[in-house]
Amino acid sequence: MALAQRLDIDVPAPELVLVEKPAQRLMDEQGLALVRRALRAGRHDVVGRDLHAGHANGSSRSVVPQPCLDRLVEMRVFRILLLAVALCVALASSAGASANQSLTFEAPRDLEDPVNREEALVELESLGVRSLRVIVQWSRVAPEATATQKPGFDATNPAAYDWSRYDPVLAAAKARGWPVLITISSPVPMWATKYKRDQLTRPDPVEYGKFVEAVGRKYGAQVNLWSVWNEPNQPQFLRPQFAKGGKAQSPAMYRKLFQAAEQGLERAGQATDTVLIAETSPRGNSRVVPPLRFMRGMLCLNANYKKRRACSTLQADGYAHHAYTTRQGPAFVPPQRNDVTINVLSRLTRAISRAASAKALPRRLPLYLTEFGTQSLPDRQQGVTLTNQVKFRAIAERIAYENPRVAAFSQYLLTDSEPTGPKEYAGFESGLRFSDGKPKPSLRAFRLPLAVQRVGRTRVSIWGLVRPAGGVTNATVTYRDRGSSKYRVLREVTTNSRGYFRFRATYRAGRRWNLKWQALAGYPVTAYRR
Repeated sequence: MALAQRLDIDVPAPELVLVEKPAQRLMDEQGLALVRRALRAGRHDVVGRDLHAGHANGSSRSVVPQPCLDRLVEMRVFRILLLAVALCVALASSAGASANQSLTFEAPRDLEDPVNREEALVELESLGVRSLRVIVQWSRVAPEATATQKPGFDATNPAAYDWSRYDPVLAAAKARGWPVLITISSPVPMWATKYKRDQLTRPDPVEYGKFVEAVGRKYGAQVNLWSVWNEPNQPQFLRPQFAKGGKAQSPAMYRKLFQAAEQGLERAGQATDTVLIAETSPRGNSRVVPPLRFMRGMLCLNANYKKRRACSTLQADGYAHHAYTTRQGPAFVPPQRNDVTINVLSRLTRAISRAASAKALPRRLPLYLTEFGTQSLPDRQQGVTLTNQVKFRAIAERIAYENPRVAAFSQYLLTDSEPTGPKEYAGFESGLRFSDGKPKPSLRAFRLPLAVQRVGRTRVSIWGLVRPAGGVTNATVTYRDRGSSKYRVLREVTTNSRGYFRFRATYRAGRRWNLKWQALAGYPVTAYRR
């Protein structure tokens, strides 16, 4: 298994025995005859090594009796075929994972609070966090954001804005060497909207482009990863979503905003930076445009992914999406085919590929899951149990890791949103701490996520991550069977260079698994089927 461990594959040794019959079928008489001829001529240096005795006169006549030679040939060919098939399986398994997937953490409540910021940063670092996502809201920094008339100022000049909300967060990230993804989003100044009635309806793309240029000039020396608008398919962030009659309006508006943002970053000197498109929420309804319908609209594609000739290719560098799921967990499959939750990422990657074939997007865009979390109790409407929050989040991260198109995963919130009233939770409860700061089990599990997937009737595939390690390390997977109070060592594992590992083991009903690293322990999980 040394080769398997080096390649980070997930193939149990007993299953390789199943290769025997196909391999024997491959060794037909014609194939063996070709190998025999090569061996007799002394031309096969791998299989035929030491089978022939050279003679002084250059003769290559075999000194091995023919029946023995045939048997040795068959044995060596079989061994090579077995090794080749095993290697192909190993490479296929390795290729099915995202080798350089990163994780961004978004914690606005903690990091924008000057009282709690430093403590939160220290905790994030202990969790193994090395990258942040920050949403820069236009109206939070713009002058006279609630006025209907634009004040007289140069909208491309960073000095005209109040960055005090974001400067300390960016400075802290810079001090730690953490990269930052900046999403430039709504709400917008009222003076930058078409009707001057609110801060979400029909923002002016020209004014948005100027603001993006200012953001680029302000933070461009530190930031090279940007995304355009947060959840533009949601009415909380962009309006109108639909016109009368049900035609989606937000995709066309967003297209202009994205083009303006790219031009603004170019003017700011950030033309070579990575710019993400979409940032869509996962599901649609009568008020929310479903993400795949939104994609087709912003790219001028019809239902068959045929592009209107008048529309140019949008030159994005990555596709951003928020693949939240429901209380049913990561296994949930949305019945609406234009929705995309974590279990059906293939819907989105296929759509991206079809859009690229239509020349609406560049080819092979990576997928960035820039916002994700699992909501928990105390929200009894949207939240799951604390144990399931641990389990579901690890399963979701495994799904993302095993998808080679996914470049980044994420965690939304360190601390839950403040309740809006007694037992009223209008915000998000996806944090690793309750709103009062008390830790959830997910806090310790986040350092050492573990996902145990059923494979057949008797096996499990165990995937895990030692997030704080930052490199190759050793950890211990333990288990406890039903009726026992003691955890036993299942396997000592060595991670890959990014802290991940994966192997197979025996399934037992009622068994729980856990992960230990140095003085830390994760949180016990049960097996699941996908």
